[in-house]
Amino acid sequence: MSLYLAALLIGIVAGLRAMTAPAAVSWGAALGWLPGISASWAAFMGYRFTPWIFSILALAEFVTDQLPSTPSRKVPQQFGARIVSGGFCGAVIGAASGATIGGAVAGIIGAAIGTYGGAEARGRLAAMFGQDRPAAVIEDAVAIVLGLVAVSVLT
Repeated sequence: MSLYLAALLIGIVAGLRAMTAPAAVSWGAALGWLPGISASWAAFMGYRFTPWIFSILALAEFVTDQLPSTPSRKVPQQFGARIVSGGFCGAVIGAASGATIGGAVAGIIGAAIGTYGGAEARGRLAAMFGQDRPAAVIEDAVAIVLGLVAVSVLT
């Protein structure tokens, strides 16, 4: 799979769940699925505790996402966080091949797609189920699977 496609996919993950993308990238780096990361500026993503820290943050996001007081992902703060996360994770994926900027751009585009597409899909699923929780759980699962695909295909 192309490096840019992987960066786009991880951006989509960031659009769905802002902290799942860095958790996936960090696990990919720690497990050696992202060759060349250890020799780049992004080496810290594969350090011993980094995947665990991002995983805890991702789990917290899974919980808070289902709270009724959680703002829409399309408000400026939430949207901005997803764009930053997608750009950063795309840059990390690109760093292994010296394509940091290209990876960041692909990640940002993916984050915008994931934010708006995810909101639309979740809204339709929630309407179909008659409640939001099943739609949120499905979205969580999609984010996790896409994240694993994005970081495992470059080995």
